Amino acid sequence: MKLNIAVLPGDGIGPEVVEQALNATIAVCEKYNHELTYKHALVGACAIDETGNPYPDATHELCMQSDAVLFGAIGSPKYDNDPSAKVRPEQGLLAMRKNLGLFANIRPVTTFPSLIHKSPLRSDLIEGADFMCIRELTGGLYFGRPQGRSEDGNTAYDTCVYSRYEIERIVRLAFEYAMKRRKKLTVVDKANILATSRMWREVAQEIAKDFPEVETEFLYVDNAAMRMIQWPKSFDVMVTENMFGDILTDEGSVITGSMGMLPSASVGTYTSVFEPIHGSYPQAAGKNIANPLATILSAAMMFEYAFNLKEEAELIRKAVAASMDANVVTEDIAGEGVKASSTKEVGQWIVEYIKAN
Repeated sequence: MKLNIAVLPGDGIGPEVVEQALNATIAVCEKYNHELTYKHALVGACAIDETGNPYPDATHELCMQSDAVLFGAIGSPKYDNDPSAKVRPEQGLLAMRKNLGLFANIRPVTTFPSLIHKSPLRSDLIEGADFMCIRELTGGLYFGRPQGRSEDGNTAYDTCVYSRYEIERIVRLAFEYAMKRRKKLTVVDKANILATSRMWREVAQEIAKDFPEVETEFLYVDNAAMRMIQWPKSFDVMVTENMFGDILTDEGSVITGSMGMLPSASVGTYTSVFEPIHGSYPQAAGKNIANPLATILSAAMMFEYAFNLKEEAELIRKAVAASMDANVVTEDIAGEGVKASSTKEVGQWIVEYIKAN
């Protein structure tokens, strides 16, 4: 099979972790005789520094021509610490989502036996927790207009806007994922307060009639946030709007014990983007200590969701699990008495496992 991917390492630790995910991808393609083509492009702070644009036209053209995008992270203290900066790395991420039509972010939340002790929750609460958060990406407060400040600067405003079409496509996608899993869908909103949320609930109730096998429940976002802590095993698939999803998915990531372990996929109209959920972690950049596992697991999601190559995806997941069992892990998840491995050592171990199994 021919696989054509765009590689966008981005900022901070992005280049280091993407390198390891790409190495794993190359190893899998060699093992299964797939023809892999890939090209690198700029995004984020490094793109601003070189072109003045956090999402250059050349990057967009490459993404549009690719079957999938393997993405690292964006963000730099240079811009984070300058509130007056008119161009920011995060604008590149928003532009990429909008221009590629990335309307759904999919984040699996799974627990790893060797990491349960690192979770802030009791082990009996999280052992066996396995759910998926699906977040709408192109609507809501982050994109609604008008947005800005009054002339005197003393009033600021944002606008939350959703169309029926935007809600329908994400909710239907969520039901389809629920059908492939344990057939339970939780729709998260704030329908007791927000007009957009009332429309979300109305649309979801209509679509639920097309999926009678799926148990559908509705939770207010504050209740959902509490239940993720109190009873994370009660969830199967969760779907929600942009800002609620932004917050809840980060909450979900902490349950597992390390943000460095969780991958994500952003499904789009034109292509799909696969990336770790962690940020650019500039403090660790260039030190060869960043955890590459979330990015490598993102590559596994790429094989499964972009190319429907489930066996290849499963091999990568097995390699990651084996590396953890063998204590070949970076310092953020190394247990007491375990010698931490470097980013490159973890990546190389996984490549060798893929070649040997």
